[in-house]
Amino acid sequence: MATLDHKFSRLAALKPARPPAIRSTTLREPCEEDTMARLLGAGVSTNRFGEHLAVRNWFSTPEFVAPHSTCLQLLCQQGDEVISRRTRAALENPEKWLFLDTETTGLAGGTGTYAFLIGLAWWDAGGLQVEQLFMRDFAEEHSVLCQLAARLAERPVLVTFNGKTFDWPLLENRFRMTRSIAVPNLAGHLDLLHPARAFWKFRLGTVRLVDLEREVLNPTLLGWCRQGDVSSKFIPQFYFDYLRGGPPEPLLGVARHNQMDLRGLAALFGKINALLAETNPDEQMHGLDLFGLSKFLHRRGDKGRAQLACAQAVDLGLPVEFHSRAQCDLALMAKRKGEHQRAAELWHEILSNSGDAMHACEQLAIHYELRVKDYERALEFAHRARKLLRAQANQASVFARGGFARREDLSLKRIKRLEVRLTKRSGRLLELANTDAAGSV
Repeated sequence: MATLDHKFSRLAALKPARPPAIRSTTLREPCEEDTMARLLGAGVSTNRFGEHLAVRNWFSTPEFVAPHSTCLQLLCQQGDEVISRRTRAALENPEKWLFLDTETTGLAGGTGTYAFLIGLAWWDAGGLQVEQLFMRDFAEEHSVLCQLAARLAERPVLVTFNGKTFDWPLLENRFRMTRSIAVPNLAGHLDLLHPARAFWKFRLGTVRLVDLEREVLNPTLLGWCRQGDVSSKFIPQFYFDYLRGGPPEPLLGVARHNQMDLRGLAALFGKINALLAETNPDEQMHGLDLFGLSKFLHRRGDKGRAQLACAQAVDLGLPVEFHSRAQCDLALMAKRKGEHQRAAELWHEILSNSGDAMHACEQLAIHYELRVKDYERALEFAHRARKLLRAQANQASVFARGGFARREDLSLKRIKRLEVRLTKRSGRLLELANTDAAGSV
């Protein structure tokens, strides 16, 4: 009779063997007839699925930036304590990072959209190694995806700009449609669009990578400029024209555009890393950028730094439409910290702004009722708040009036409660006065 250990060893032998790791391939020289490869300066990469073109370049700028632990904690949606040990180890190791940007045959996604150029980059020797995978026709997609899977096996932390919404879901779909290449497992995914939007949308309005390079990053230090850059809306047409036998030259501009996007993405991380790693905000920052930083830090739970950044933004000066919003944020943060008198002072300053006066009146009514016990002033602000509320409700859309109705109900309850308290207080004062008069007789 077989022993227990022998039985378990037989069961273990039935387990499927782990597939061999996908290894990066070397490049060979293209043939003389391959105009596209010659134009791009690409080599031909071969794997078990066929061939594709690969362009490899190393750049000294942007320079390597070590990710700060505070930055990583704030960029991740979860708190650091709930991130798995594997994810935390990968995030803290920049050798596991892979920057990614794709050029596709359409911007709408869907099963008919291909990523014909996949740009990859990683830190290497203090600079940035860039690899671009290009498919000369749709038959080379499997080969390109196989190489991408190999890179992600080596570096499973993805860094993108709008990649969580567009690039990675598209690539996941393409992997599934191959039915032969498994979707790579990511150890982490940092998407820089969301912090960039939080920091700079108030000042720039738009947060396209091109605009961020020009307005936020230093183009001189980056070592390149976007002059003559290809517009994203023309890229799909350039590729389709090439597939139909058109000239390949426009795709050289597409490859350069992708290359600059990757370098801009790495430089943008360096900027965000510096902002989030600083204990005190940089005094040279624009007031609106500080306001954006404050709101981002507050959403991520770093209330102390959020209050400091917001106070600096107000001190530097903000446009009128943002000044009262920043003061409202400061007042609410002071209230949550128990600094009720400071909050009340800020609410009084906000009263002069018509847009936020209603909210200020509501908060002052609460302050004078609960903290100061001055029911007369509380009732005064409650009436003012209701009057402003009704004026705004009349101008609001039909869909927004439900919210105004609920706030008016709360306002009426507050007014009635304050009137009752004032009536009781008047009754007690009258009783005391009558008692004193009777005693004097």
